[in-house]
This record gives sequence, C-alpha cells and structure tokens, in this order.
Amino acid sequence: MRNDAPADDADLRKLAELIDDIEVAMLTTQAADGSLVSRPLQTLKLTAEGDLVFFTAADSAKVHQLTNDLDVNLAYANHDDKRYVSVRGRARIDRDPALVDELWTPAQNVYFSGKDDPNLAVLRVRVRDAMYWESAGNFAERALDFARGMWSEQPHDLGTRGHLHG
Repeated sequence: MRNDAPADDADLRKLAELIDDIEVAMLTTQAADGSLVSRPLQTLKLTAEGDLVFFTAADSAKVHQLTNDLDVNLAYANHDDKRYVSVRGRARIDRDPALVDELWTPAQNVYFSGKDDPNLAVLRVRVRDAMYWESAGNFAERALDFARGMWSEQPHDLGTRGHLHG
C-alpha cells in the first residue's frame, strides 16, 4: 500500500503504520434490506487527504449499495501481530484516470481487462475515524498475561487500544 499521509497528521500516520502490512480490508456496506454485507478489497493507497483507495467493479453490488448509503466500515486484521483496526468512513466512486495509471499493476488484469476497462472504478473511503487494538509482546508473553488475568481479581492489560480521528 502506498502511504501519502502528511507528516504533520499524527492520526493518519498512525493509521498508515497500523495497516501498512495488511493487504486486504473487509469493506462493510448496508444492503437494501438493512442487513450488513462485507467483502474483501485490496487497499492500494492512503492519500494525504485521508482517503483509503481501492479498485472496484462499477457494476458490483457494493457500488449499487453505496447509492443508498455512503457510510462504510473497513476492518483490518493482522493475526500474527494481534493487531486489529476498524475504520469508519464515507465512500465515493470516481474514475480518476491519473490515479488508475498510478496504482495499476499487472495483477489487476485478473479482475479487469486493463486500465481502460469500462467497468473499472476507483473506490475512495474518506476516513472519519478508526479504532485499533494491539497486543503487547510475543505469543508467550501474551499467554502469560492472559493466564495471570484469569487468576487475578484485577483486569490485566493485554495490549493497547486507541481512537484515531480522520
């Protein structure tokens, strides 16, 4: 993922750091019946303006769902590091050819018939805020802290959590 977060925006830099090595996000939208629907998307970029950027098919159900409700959630998980991030934002679709050129890789040919595919769209999610959870230490340290917590009458700190503002 490319990170263009401005150097003076600590929350965007922290978000970029948290999701940098997590290639896939689960995007959640709301279906017409009010139910929630999630699907995986490859994160391509975090812009200086606070947009997470993805390629998507213009004729997909998610794009149709965005015509009714632009509020979305993105969930990122790194199970190895026990790092989890939930991002709330507002989505929009555009067809910025310069951005497509910048982010296009041959791997995208699996989903689209090239940069000029009429079904290729750019999905931008403007970050409103994000919550994150990070476990401290390695697996053995976390297991020991968990065991201590089970036998103690006091809650144990199993890591950090935070709230970032977009």
